[in-house]
Amino acid sequence: MSGRQDGGQDRRPERRSVRAGAGGAGPVAPPAPLLPPEVRRALGGEGVHQPNSEPPNPRPEGPRPSERALRLATVAAAATAAAVLTGQPWLLALAVGPACLLVLAGLGGRPDRASATAEVASRRYFEGETVTAVVTVRFDGTVGWIDPGVAPGPGTELVSVDVSGPAVKLGFTAARWGRWSLGVVDLDLYDAGGLMRSTVRVDLGDIEVFPVPADGTLTPIPVRLPDRLGEHTARQSGEGIEVIGVRPHVWGERQRRIHWPSTTRRGSIQINQFAAERTADAVVLLDAFSDVADPVTGASSLDESLRVAAGLVRTYLRSHDRVGIVSVGGKLHWLQPGTGDAYFYRIVQTVLDVRRDLTFHTPDLSRLPPPALPHGALVYAVTPLADNRIMDVLGGLAERGNPIAVVEIPVGDPRISEEDAVERLALRLWRLDREAVRFSLVEKGIPVVPWLGETLDLSLAPLLRSRLSGRVS
Repeated sequence: MSGRQDGGQDRRPERRSVRAGAGGAGPVAPPAPLLPPEVRRALGGEGVHQPNSEPPNPRPEGPRPSERALRLATVAAAATAAAVLTGQPWLLALAVGPACLLVLAGLGGRPDRASATAEVASRRYFEGETVTAVVTVRFDGTVGWIDPGVAPGPGTELVSVDVSGPAVKLGFTAARWGRWSLGVVDLDLYDAGGLMRSTVRVDLGDIEVFPVPADGTLTPIPVRLPDRLGEHTARQSGEGIEVIGVRPHVWGERQRRIHWPSTTRRGSIQINQFAAERTADAVVLLDAFSDVADPVTGASSLDESLRVAAGLVRTYLRSHDRVGIVSVGGKLHWLQPGTGDAYFYRIVQTVLDVRRDLTFHTPDLSRLPPPALPHGALVYAVTPLADNRIMDVLGGLAERGNPIAVVEIPVGDPRISEEDAVERLALRLWRLDREAVRFSLVEKGIPVVPWLGETLDLSLAPLLRSRLSGRVS
């Protein structure tokens, strides 16, 4: 599903990376897969991806000698110098061959007024999808061959390079969610003899990589629902399909609603009473204060948080509910609740910039525009509970009276040495501190459910035992 332009059916000061591992070495990374030869050559150096490196400096403008020309000139110069120093004229014969190749190759055509343009099939992708970019070179004269050099952006990986005439087709894999630069390409244009080359640089632009949403079908709802038609059963009676009781007949009501068993028993006409069907308002609060790396798996809590948030958004939108987003940490991003399939992409785009925030701002929810958090809206806080500032945010929401549910992203236990009694004690204290945080939230009437990493239904099922209601502290 590439290029989501129309909405289908159904990614500073330095960001603090809170490492949970207190001791010991980090997880051993699996060996990188062997890349094709043309990809290793295009990446240059050791032929490996360096996602944190900056694009290389632009190469010199205009024609310049190639590696082949330098090798031939070196052989000719060395042979001539040896002949002069030793006084052996026959050594000049070793310089004749390279010199003739230099002269004959220089008579061939060379490219002039070269330029390049890049076309990317789409600017929106999901994680794991293939990004295809085609770079077309235009020039005057003759080109012997084209040698591309690629510097991929930090969120993408180069997987294929195909040079066909003046067109270079590049294949990337969208590795991580976010708004990334696709990278730059330096095209070396060699003349017919391969002795001179000129370089053209082209920028591939930016792409948006959406997270793969977590699967889920359950949609817990608060006690109080707004007075709008929807698919959730409310406690109030009204027009719906779920029978909640019977009542005496009132003149003018439809006969098809008569409940005949009750009418027969009571001796008077009884009418089925139905529950009203309403829609729900849900707001997903994304904790972007910190990015915690699991010390065992190396998984990023921010990556998991956005996948869970995207899954919640998609699940409620499928039920025709109104869903909004608020991301705290770095700059404050928010989007008021809305509905519709295309709204999913608007919501995800709102939080893609959390990786590119240049500064941290402590959010002040008392100044948040009222449309961002409608009164009575159910708030899902997706957080690893690793930063104390999120506790202040949740406390402020509880004081507002909004029903809140916390989806905790697990961060894993710190790595310790089993032989060290002090480290074992520190681990025990760390676990007790986590339990204290959860207990304080439950005391405020905020249920905490863990993200189990499989489907949202397993995490949200405990919330279905009772309807969620806000509590004023």
